[in-house]
Amino acid sequence: MKFQPKASHFINGEYVEDTNGAPIDVIFPATGEIIARLHSATAEVIEQALNSAKVAQREWAALSGTERGRVLRRAADIMRERNRELSILETHDTGKPLQETLVADATSGADALEYFGGLAASLTGEHIPLGGGDFVYTIREALGVCVGIGAWNYPTQIACWKGAPALACGNAMVFKPSETTPLSALKVAELLIEAGAPKGIYNVVQGYGDVGASLVTDPRVAKVSLTGSVPTGRKVYAAAAADMKHVTMELGGKSPMIVFGDADIENAVSGAILGNFYSSGQVCSNGTRVFVQKGIKDQFLARLCERLAAAKIGDPLDESVTFGPMVSENQMKIALSYVDKGKAEGAQLVYGGDRIEGDGFYMQPTVFADVTDDMAIAREEIFGPVMSVLDFDTEEEVLARANDTEFGLAAGVFTNDLTRAHRIVAGFEAGTCYINTYNLAPVEAPFGGSKMSGVGRENSKLAINHFSEMKTVYVSMNDVEAPY
Repeated sequence: MKFQPKASHFINGEYVEDTNGAPIDVIFPATGEIIARLHSATAEVIEQALNSAKVAQREWAALSGTERGRVLRRAADIMRERNRELSILETHDTGKPLQETLVADATSGADALEYFGGLAASLTGEHIPLGGGDFVYTIREALGVCVGIGAWNYPTQIACWKGAPALACGNAMVFKPSETTPLSALKVAELLIEAGAPKGIYNVVQGYGDVGASLVTDPRVAKVSLTGSVPTGRKVYAAAAADMKHVTMELGGKSPMIVFGDADIENAVSGAILGNFYSSGQVCSNGTRVFVQKGIKDQFLARLCERLAAAKIGDPLDESVTFGPMVSENQMKIALSYVDKGKAEGAQLVYGGDRIEGDGFYMQPTVFADVTDDMAIAREEIFGPVMSVLDFDTEEEVLARANDTEFGLAAGVFTNDLTRAHRIVAGFEAGTCYINTYNLAPVEAPFGGSKMSGVGRENSKLAINHFSEMKTVYVSMNDVEAPY
């Protein structure tokens, strides 16, 4: 158990264990080996986490934004200094290649800590002059105790994407990682304490869905931020709404990527690879419906298959490996079941489609062509390395088909006609759109979806509004008149 943490939970500045909780085995996806065993939070652990967060939040909110920001920026520096160590942990937690985690995980978390640390001192209200000398001023206030519920695909990044804006605004955070990837968030909590955050301001509790439900429904919690699937999002949103809690939801997608005949083929193929096979396809914003204009379909598919053949599949700790295992045996089986569905529905399998024999949860990057809009592989989120390529003729046709989904997380278009690109993007029913690239998510830009893909936005200045609220103060400089 090489990666066994000191204890399962991190509460009030220190590790806490309660072995009465249900066991959580942490499995290295590349080998199937159990590398750590944690325990789900008991009622006592949850109580300790929420109480310490509530106490710490008052102290934290009383600091100036400059002081809070200093802590977050210091944590960002520590995270960057330990990027390699954190990336190795992330690779063991998720199975993602080290080549990827070194540049996309702790680094993204550090960016969030730095960005919101820089914003913290600027979080002010405004003065609103009125007639007759009266005026209004507003005060931006913290919400209180916020709960973050993470997904298993980006455990370090999500822990920071939720924690950084929450803490910048003066809140406390109780974060529950996915039980599939529980290790990385503990290190985020450690780093924050090392950087000077008060004990209790960022607590990590492990657990299954029942732990999340306990946190979401607790009256001490003012805000819930979830990254996860649509079915989970529905349940959490409904539970939080019962007590009028603030909520943001970053959920799944079945995002379209449109490739017009005039597009740069190499760029479009690169975008399709990033939008389908990065993290072995386990990215919520993936562009898994790739619409290719008929005139370039054969060229696109030929070049895509050539480049997929160059993918190096193997030990994710080998920095030359570019495609790793899936996060779990269950997730791999789900993805493989969709390969069977695609074949049964008449799609043409043009690349991959099989499990890779040996240890770990590996399957080949998989491409289907001649996919139609009504097929399950074109309608349902797979969350694995399965790409659907669909033909189209006209701009009007493809835009209507691209939007014909309950999801609305992301969308992309590849074309050298920038007028058309902006026209398509204006017509997309999606929250995060790309022109001639795909799946980039800088912390400075809002990230999130529409329709069933979520509510609210992660990152950017907009996230501040999701972790704070305004108090309005009307000041009269005149006598008060009443009708009687």
